Amino acid sequence: MNEYELKTYQEILEWKRKMLKPSGLFNRMSKKVQTKINRYIPEKAQDLITSAVKNMVQVTLTGSHVTTKKNQAQGLSLAEKDQRVAEKMTAYRKTAMLEGAGTGAGGFFLGLADFPLLLSIKIKFLFEAASIYGFDTSQYEERIFILQIFKLAFSSDEKRAETMKIIEEWESKKERFLDMDWREFQQEYRDYIDFVKMLQFVPGIGAVVGAYANYNLLDHLGETAMNSYRLRLLTAPPNDF
Repeated sequence: MNEYELKTYQEILEWKRKMLKPSGLFNRMSKKVQTKINRYIPEKAQDLITSAVKNMVQVTLTGSHVTTKKNQAQGLSLAEKDQRVAEKMTAYRKTAMLEGAGTGAGGFFLGLADFPLLLSIKIKFLFEAASIYGFDTSQYEERIFILQIFKLAFSSDEKRAETMKIIEEWESKKERFLDMDWREFQQEYRDYIDFVKMLQFVPGIGAVVGAYANYNLLDHLGETAMNSYRLRLLTAPPNDF
């Protein structure tokens, strides 16, 4: 490892400690509330929600692959890749912030449109990050890894710890993780963002809340993506990359 890579590895270790630190009391209580609510949702409704989110994500994955520039990593050092991803993150944060402000200002019905729009912005950013770090998003396993990053960013303490293990062991054990549990995926994501985004429906403050929430959600996802890919690059066997 060169000096930059050693510094980056220390940053990754600090990030892991932060990610695995137990959530605060407010977040734990909101998760308990969401879990209780989910118990009252009929099984048929749960299946419909799961199917809708699965289809939404799969369509977004396909569209993001088509529109993402390929071979963005060619000839770049890790420092240059990090810089490019940071630039992309700045642009996507701004897009998410504007989208949140627009749907938040529109009240309840436009607020509902925020879910698929924000989801597509997040996944498109992850495709860009994957390409910049040198991973081929046409491969099924790389799309599943993108969803694992998504889960790592937007899950409860328990699932976050499980997903961090998957991220760490991806190169040696990825065959075990290629089947997505879509119900778990959608429930963890909804539970994470529901409480954060609820105030977006309130007239008068929806635009401010929407912009602020979306900015922070993209910022968190960006940090998670950068460190997940940097971890893969720095711990992969020498012949892999």
